[in-house]
Amino acid sequence: MQKTIVIFSAYYIPHLGGIERYLENLIREFIKLGIRVILVTSNYQNIEEETISTDMHIIRLPIFNAWKNRYPIPKINKDEKRLISKLDDYDIDAIIVNTRFHLTSHIGANYGHKHNIPVYLIDHSSNYVTVNSKFWDFFGNRYEDVLTHYLKRRVTGWYGVSKACNEWLKHFKIQASGVWYNSINTNQKLPKRKKHSGINFLYAGRIIKQKGVENILISFINLSKKHKNINLYIAGIGEELEYYKKTYNQKNIHYLNQLSFKELLEYYAMTDIFLYPSLYPEGLPTSILEAGLMGCAVIGTLRGGSKEVLFDYNSMIVEENQESLEKAMDELLENPEKRKKLAKEMNKFVLNNFSWEKAAKKVLKDIGL
Repeated sequence: MQKTIVIFSAYYIPHLGGIERYLENLIREFIKLGIRVILVTSNYQNIEEETISTDMHIIRLPIFNAWKNRYPIPKINKDEKRLISKLDDYDIDAIIVNTRFHLTSHIGANYGHKHNIPVYLIDHSSNYVTVNSKFWDFFGNRYEDVLTHYLKRRVTGWYGVSKACNEWLKHFKIQASGVWYNSINTNQKLPKRKKHSGINFLYAGRIIKQKGVENILISFINLSKKHKNINLYIAGIGEELEYYKKTYNQKNIHYLNQLSFKELLEYYAMTDIFLYPSLYPEGLPTSILEAGLMGCAVIGTLRGGSKEVLFDYNSMIVEENQESLEKAMDELLENPEKRKKLAKEMNKFVLNNFSWEKAAKKVLKDIGL
């Protein structure tokens, strides 16, 4: 009999984010291994409630419009109950929920508890989520504390996407069962590196203050006064995008908005230096792995799981400020041999350590399927 896993996540593709890409790849491998997947997510696009195929069933729960692109709040109404009841038609072997602070995880954990189905939580953070306000962060942190305490009574096993995530779980007196590493599809067909004049920088991710995007823009503008024929590409969407477009607007800064994964790979293929100076409590950033796979030199901060990928021999590690970032960018502009060496070492490290095929098999082994 075909095994069935239900996955709860606040968002799924085409919503852009590391968790969404993590799940897209994990689900793809599950299906290859013969697992039926049911995904329960939020209907943030107001599209059809369900999408059903041979191996996958997507259920989209109704949510309130407020904050729907940052923190979806499900409507607990007749439609929500009707959609969740569709899970009763399946013989479910396990439930996987993502993050402690999204309410979809609580819906999944409650369903598992009620129906005596084991629930496994994947944690994608290494600290409290911040909005860079001491006042609102205080209340947000207490809210996260309460949600986590509630989940502790309903979750069978806890797994971080990095060791840093598991260390953070100890703050809540939770002992993780293991690591389900964020990974990369190492077997996919990749575009060839593109020849180009000058030096190209790339950032890919959410356009929010906590990701250090403004530090990138200020550093690049300063370096443009010294270095000729350099370009910066910013891929992604977010609440700060329009402000950055207006404030940091010059010909060699290119805002790409949201790209498909295929389109993004084409930009990696023409990138010399990938930038990820995050100030955010990262799990393990997918974009760093993608940049490594595509042969880019990487500059980044040691936030969360990044410290399990970024080392002195394969990347430029910077402090969490604009001056340190600008200095590292300048050094790699001045030193092409160092750029090539770091890119080669990062590519080798990613290929040897992060494969979705291995990651999916480990998940299934850990949950006994």
